Amino acid sequence: MTNIALRASGVCASLSKAPILHGIDASFGKGRWASIVGPNGAGKSTLLKVLAGLLPCTGSVELLGRPLASFPGRQRAQTLAWLGQGEASADDLTVWDVAMLGRLPHRAWLAAPTAADQAAVEQALRSTQAWDWRERALGQLSGGERQRVLLARGLAVQAPVLLMDEPLANLDPPHQTDWLLLVRALVARGHTVVSVLHEVSIALQADDMLVLAQGRVRHAGLCADPATHHALEQVFDQRITIQRVSHQWIALPKI
Repeated sequence: MTNIALRASGVCASLSKAPILHGIDASFGKGRWASIVGPNGAGKSTLLKVLAGLLPCTGSVELLGRPLASFPGRQRAQTLAWLGQGEASADDLTVWDVAMLGRLPHRAWLAAPTAADQAAVEQALRSTQAWDWRERALGQLSGGERQRVLLARGLAVQAPVLLMDEPLANLDPPHQTDWLLLVRALVARGHTVVSVLHEVSIALQADDMLVLAQGRVRHAGLCADPATHHALEQVFDQRITIQRVSHQWIALPKI
């Protein structure tokens, strides 16, 4: 238990009364990056929301060895940061103000940002290469630029556990590479990252992988494990093949 950051046990969840997750058992290690992968409708985003405490479920979710429900709201927000899919922020807010929202769990109600808050936001904006836009309104940015600002908001929390749902949306290949390197740096510092990804080749760069299909776990294991590759090929109906290229595992369309 001391090496587990997040654990789901027997988790079931529904959306609009339709069952989505069916008895999910999964654990995510401290200081590791885990990717959640599967076909459309597998329940990936639903599971991530359950892990974040954003959706009700049966079964149990534990964060750092404690029931997630036992965390007071502020403490949970300090411990677990969330970057959701297609999140919206007011277009008239500046980039600086959006990133500063990540510091709210660390501040008293209506308190002004401290020097530590400002330093955390600057570090987050610089790490996502959004620092030069800090005075621009969010509405003036492209989709990819907005995504980098929202990532900076999540990083500004400085939480030990970070959950990200489709964080590569609208990012071009160079910035996808930047995101991968950023995640690797976070993990090297002891953070835990769990990401839902459609980009299977990038998901394969993680330490661990959870493969879902039809709301059930089909496989959990190391990304470099041949059993993981076999499970991936199966859930995608043998339409992809996992190959090793330049010391990396990648997914190629099977033509």
